[in-house]
Amino acid sequence: MPLFSLQDLEAAHTTVRQFVPETPVYAWPLLKERTGVDVFVKHENHTPTGSFKARGGFTYVDALMKSGEKPNGLVTATRGNHGQSVALGATRNSIPSYIVVPEGNSQEKNAAMRAFGANVIIAGKDFDESRVVAQQLKDEHGYHMVPPFHENLVKGVSTYALELYRAIADLDVIYVPIGMGSGICSLITVRDLLGLKTKIIGVTAQNANAFALSFAAGKAVQTETANTFADGMACRDPQAQPLEIILKGAEDVVSVSETQIAEAMMAYYKDTHNLAEGAGAAPLAALMTNRTNLQGKRVATILTGGNIDLTTFLNVMNTHKQEIGALASA
Repeated sequence: MPLFSLQDLEAAHTTVRQFVPETPVYAWPLLKERTGVDVFVKHENHTPTGSFKARGGFTYVDALMKSGEKPNGLVTATRGNHGQSVALGATRNSIPSYIVVPEGNSQEKNAAMRAFGANVIIAGKDFDESRVVAQQLKDEHGYHMVPPFHENLVKGVSTYALELYRAIADLDVIYVPIGMGSGICSLITVRDLLGLKTKIIGVTAQNANAFALSFAAGKAVQTETANTFADGMACRDPQAQPLEIILKGAEDVVSVSETQIAEAMMAYYKDTHNLAEGAGAAPLAALMTNRTNLQGKRVATILTGGNIDLTTFLNVMNTHKQEIGALASA
């Protein structure tokens, strides 16, 4: 059974558009020259929070308020984009929000969450440890815990999938990054609701490839670390519900290297003048890696966000400068 009906999705889209105008889908000529593929970019970096997550948090909190259960606070764990969306939804409804981020998290994402009204708490060595701390805060103070994956989060995120499928007909393939799974699950769910045959390919970082390993094994596989600069994909513990949807509905889950992600970030900047965070660039990295097999296909990439610290972007470009040059000339 799908997570929701098409009617429910249409209603969510009406709600989301109060805050998130429909984001554009562009076919950039220079990207086509670079890849030889008809590439359609869904620009979720153009939302008011700079990420597709804005849709999910807004929808989740809206549903919570409509249920008549206004909590004394919301708490969640994040690397940044999910936290911004929860903070936004909470502030619009006069609810305090407590966002737990790991040590060394993006300073600019932390600042953005605070600007949206969040109380940012730095605790844990990575996202999964931060999630444990968030659960402790929920238990101690009675806050409402916003999970990383939930039907209402996916429903909100799925509004971008609905926009994409209606904007571009007959897509052969869509590449989408996997963090906790809401983005890819939205594309799978809406594709099936619309009766389309588009293949969905999930993308992970090689240094955070728990979902790729799990897809190959047909069951959840945890990893010890998720050390990637593409923090939106830094998951080492796949959850059961999104994994089940991915196993049933995805064509494949692939992994790309840090250098390949950096090359795609540079390609987006040079060819479209868009700044892509690591997770946002990963789908293009996977497409570029597989370009030979995609000739003649209509392919979409989800540029899920552009929230990367400037210093991180410059460091990534400098670190991978020689490798990017080698890839470009190959």
